[in-house]
Amino acid sequence: MGVPYIPVRGLAGTDVFKRRDDMIIAPNPFDPTEETVVALAQNPDVAILHALRADRDGNALLRKHGEDVMIAQASRRVIVTAEEIVDKVTADDEGGEYISAINVTAVVHAPGGAHPSGVPGLYEMDEEHIREYIKASQSDEAFQAYLNRYVLGKSEAEYQSMVRAAPVLGDG
Repeated sequence: MGVPYIPVRGLAGTDVFKRRDDMIIAPNPFDPTEETVVALAQNPDVAILHALRADRDGNALLRKHGEDVMIAQASRRVIVTAEEIVDKVTADDEGGEYISAINVTAVVHAPGGAHPSGVPGLYEMDEEHIREYIKASQSDEAFQAYLNRYVLGKSEAEYQSMVRAAPVLGDG
């Protein structure tokens, strides 16, 4: 939205302020008796979003009910990875939230690219892998081992062959 900060409801009274320095509690300028949380605007340099399908121009169908469109609009550059590249995606397409090519910098064909989360109708969330990731994130050493196993020096094909327990629908 081009603003330096934004009011946020629902965080007052939580311990989020112990871990975050990008939010403060401030008086509501329209009702000084009410306190509100004010968050520093987030403007990422790059956002990488995964789509059900996209066209080569950058129009894409993203997950429903997410914040992906808002993230794309706040970011300087947007890379859309997509399960499928099709001839044309329009705002009339069913199954997700439409994002216009005007907000997209690049499109990459990446079947299975949402892993370990899932894509409804294509593949389920890999709960076992998410548990492995959470466990690895508990220490620097365990996380480095996770990166060495799955990420560093690995191609996407190598990663997919390590993690894919069941074929993505349509793989045959």
